[in-house]
Amino acid sequence: MTNMRAFVLTRYGGPDGMEFRHVPTPSAGPGEVLIQVYAAGLNPIDFKARQGTMRLIYRYRFPIIAGSELSGVVVAMGSGVTRLAEGDRVFARVDKQRLGAFAEFVVVREELVARMPTSVDFSTAAGVPLAGLTALQALRDELRVTSGQNIFVSGGSGGVGTFALQLGRWLGAHLATTASARGKEMARKLGADIVVDYTCERFEDVLHDYDGALDLIGGDTLLKTFQVVRRGVKVVSIAGVPEPRTASKDLQSGPARAALFWAASWRVRREARKHGVAYRYMFMHPSGADLSELAALIDQQKLEVVTDRVFPFAQIADAFAYLEQGHAKGKVVVQMVEQ
Repeated sequence: MTNMRAFVLTRYGGPDGMEFRHVPTPSAGPGEVLIQVYAAGLNPIDFKARQGTMRLIYRYRFPIIAGSELSGVVVAMGSGVTRLAEGDRVFARVDKQRLGAFAEFVVVREELVARMPTSVDFSTAAGVPLAGLTALQALRDELRVTSGQNIFVSGGSGGVGTFALQLGRWLGAHLATTASARGKEMARKLGADIVVDYTCERFEDVLHDYDGALDLIGGDTLLKTFQVVRRGVKVVSIAGVPEPRTASKDLQSGPARAALFWAASWRVRREARKHGVAYRYMFMHPSGADLSELAALIDQQKLEVVTDRVFPFAQIADAFAYLEQGHAKGKVVVQMVEQ
């Protein structure tokens, strides 16, 4: 069996909890495809997994190859694969328990994979799956955004935010967001009608009676978001605190985890109730069908992928250091194969 190079999560903790190793190249089983990885996107969830902040949700067995999203080429297929073929250029958000994108090869279930947009390169496509799926599912499925609604998206110049603004515009919404002076122009270009410079303005003083909100920042920003929406609507967060419905709907967990999330989210839910707002914490679910929809929007030039920086795979530690500074405008990507 041949070996491949991979960036492996070995333990919880700081940056030294991840390291390069040579590990066996995987083989595709029934219903799976083996993908040669050309590029992989980095996301906050990747370093949060390393830090251990996700351990109540995902329990990994170390060592495990890290990485959540990728683009590449199908090089082999297991039995039962019917939708994809060898040589297909694809992208995917991998299984949340298996991970594996930070490697030269990865095995992914066919239903999580889609053909990547034909109009972009591998590095660009690698930055789509996690953030794109999150924004699409939050706006379309949870907030059920319709034409003419006023929607607030906090943090519109980040990875998920850049997709959320464009998808919100595609759905016909009027959008407000927060950004720094450096991100203001980009947020307007991507679809924001109102951009509040959070370095010198308080969005809760500027925005009122919105029809829904997508919180991408959490903390005090989430609590203040309840003030800017009208009573009876929903605030969806991917950065706040999981609530009981998260356990059943997103994680298919039982009452024990729901009770844990009930206690952890008590303060946030109390604040939401005070403002007459429904609070929902959402975990995106991998979906090849939704990725195909995103690919079509990209090829139709209705969705632009904003990439901040591309690093060589050998410099992935530097890429994480850059991402963790929190200043990236768009996606941070590592490239395994020269393009």
